[in-house]
Amino acid sequence: MLAPDYSARPKEMKYEFWSSLPFALVHVACLAVFLPGVGVSWPAVALCVALYVIRMHAITGWYHRYFSHRSFKTSRAVQFLFAFIGATAVQKGALWWAAHHRHHHRHSDQDEDIHSPGLHGIWWAHVGWICCEKWKGTDYDAIRDFAKYPELRFLNKNYLVPPLLLALVCYLLGYWMEVSYPALGATAWQMTIWGFFISTTVLYHATFCINSFCHIIGRKRYPTGDQSRNSLLLALITLGEGWHNNHHYYPGSERQGFYWYEIDISHMILKTMSKLGLVWDLAVPPAHVLEKGRQPLSAEAPQQAA
Repeated sequence: MLAPDYSARPKEMKYEFWSSLPFALVHVACLAVFLPGVGVSWPAVALCVALYVIRMHAITGWYHRYFSHRSFKTSRAVQFLFAFIGATAVQKGALWWAAHHRHHHRHSDQDEDIHSPGLHGIWWAHVGWICCEKWKGTDYDAIRDFAKYPELRFLNKNYLVPPLLLALVCYLLGYWMEVSYPALGATAWQMTIWGFFISTTVLYHATFCINSFCHIIGRKRYPTGDQSRNSLLLALITLGEGWHNNHHYYPGSERQGFYWYEIDISHMILKTMSKLGLVWDLAVPPAHVLEKGRQPLSAEAPQQAA
């Protein structure tokens, strides 16, 4: 697959039918809850929520904070495990995701930013760019530090394998519950629709809100040269990614909620993992960054990222 073409201009940014179809079908599949024999049960909803939280952490804590920014360290085995779990979120491989994100930080809200809501509109920033062929490839030059691992390159090339396996697990779990514990009301297709399709769809749009709404709503604490903002609501639904202005000012920090009152669930999870020895060297914002964040943001302040 060709490398992404970041030189594309708005008139070249368009939806492609075949690129949009799988994304659209995941959404359409959610409507199957209204079919006879599907419906809802508490095990199905519990699975939906659990897979949302697990995969959201894999995206926010690992695709973003680890693969994109290297804000902590881990072993090769744990690195592969979370690259695999992240791929089940159906947001392609960790190398593709991180390479695009690194490009975003270099060009945030500038002409080459492929999902700037200020330049291209909210809908394009939210989902439109994903359905365009120009950015289907992976810029391996931008992700050389992780592209050297053959297992990560395998996942990046075969990114549909993990989500298909997850969908199968959901189906088999539902079938087992249907046969062994019929009183629970769970069925194979019900667990598949709720555990995979609905959970994935909600996960999509929660994640994409950072690209779109976190550059429009919220508070700017730091002068970053772009429109990144902090939002408690978006931080809650994305396990901490809503502290987007903090992150754009000092992207090297693993912790994105810089202050004690800024809830950052992915950071809490990683902190717990560090106590277990699974990750280490979690980067934190330095004192001068924290001090600057306590000062009022001047309208005349130079718009430069630290």
